[in-house]
Amino acid sequence: MALDLLNQVTFDDAYANLAMQKLLRHSKMSARDKSFAQELAFGAIRNQLTYDRIIDNVSSRKSSEIDATLLNCLRLGCHQILNMRVPDHAAISETVDLVRKNCGEKVVGFANGILRSISQQPLENWLAQLKRSTSAEEYRTLAFSHPLWIINAYRSALEADGLAEDLEKLLEINNNPAEVNLVALPGLATRPAEGESIQHNKNSPYGFSISGGNPAELDGFENGSIRVQDEGSQLAALTLADFRPIRESERWLDLCAGPGGKSAVLAAIAKLNGVEFEANEPMEHRAALVEEALVSIGQFKVHRADGRSFANTQSGKFDRILLDAPCTGLGALRRKPEARWRKSDQDLKDLCKLQYELLESAISLLKDDGVCLYVTCSPHLSETTAIIDKAVQNLEIEVEDLTAVLNTKYFSNTLPTNRKTVQLFTHRDGMDSMFMAMLRKQSRQ
Repeated sequence: MALDLLNQVTFDDAYANLAMQKLLRHSKMSARDKSFAQELAFGAIRNQLTYDRIIDNVSSRKSSEIDATLLNCLRLGCHQILNMRVPDHAAISETVDLVRKNCGEKVVGFANGILRSISQQPLENWLAQLKRSTSAEEYRTLAFSHPLWIINAYRSALEADGLAEDLEKLLEINNNPAEVNLVALPGLATRPAEGESIQHNKNSPYGFSISGGNPAELDGFENGSIRVQDEGSQLAALTLADFRPIRESERWLDLCAGPGGKSAVLAAIAKLNGVEFEANEPMEHRAALVEEALVSIGQFKVHRADGRSFANTQSGKFDRILLDAPCTGLGALRRKPEARWRKSDQDLKDLCKLQYELLESAISLLKDDGVCLYVTCSPHLSETTAIIDKAVQNLEIEVEDLTAVLNTKYFSNTLPTNRKTVQLFTHRDGMDSMFMAMLRKQSRQ
């Protein structure tokens, strides 16, 4: 199962968390084995930069020259040997069997030799060896398995909030598996009572985490009233809904809705308050996921338009808009381990252009005095404050003091008050590193 997941990520650009859910759903393995498979796969993806360099040190061929499926097998072996409580002989034996079945007999000896060499010393010794042979900057990328451009982006974002000394804490937490976090949809379910394996979220009034057991066995999971969702994503949806009193017959829009998690929370609140909620997602397969996310809540329109041109037919129609813009995803690396390898700093120019164009469209879609919550699951300054600064200069908007609102409603005055926009950090806030800015469209009267 772990190899299947890695190959889906490698060859099909699959999202690891979604692909793993599907694999687990169709598996008859025990809960313990399912947990093992997920940690094995996600750990191998998270740490692949480190493992590939260690493989380079013991292999006659560079990792970049090794067949992709064989390399994925070796990464799984490395993770068991270096980062899991699996005896070396078992990790080597099982990985060699995996190579034999999936890559053929010819490369079995090659794989066996690499894995035996790696097992000769623990991870800390390998890291010490790498530290002696690399610059301090390169060593940090290897020790924490993050590309340099991401490390630099984190550094800049942390410095903006006076947290420069926290860089390695943020890098480290990205490599630790997150507990399964869930939401009980407002009006449709209630959170289970706290207990040994269930803990209520500190900030979201509808969220809770589960540290043991199968979330699918919770009351409400099967009918969709309880579902997996990070606390940061919950708070993004709640922030738009709770920012100011709701008037009946308001019209809300999730402009970039796929795969539908935030839409589900907004739709549930809309249903409770007599609000007309709509979603938009241009990509067909993601639009289908949005429809699937909403079907158990009620009947809602799911448009399939380019968000940049949606305003051509719906200009000035909406009271509240969530713009969860496509981004690098640097704020969710612990949950989406493949995201750190999917994008590069070369992608930023096109992404930022798209983000701004979507924001222009969102403002056009708003009624006068309507509000748009601009969200990215990334702390990269180019995708966050730079976009807002440009919007303030060119669009008829005002930036609301979201920090003050969230400190009052959800965060008990723990957010820094030197800014109106909000940047969450995983190591500090215990959730994905979401950025949020509330923008109000100025009235023309």
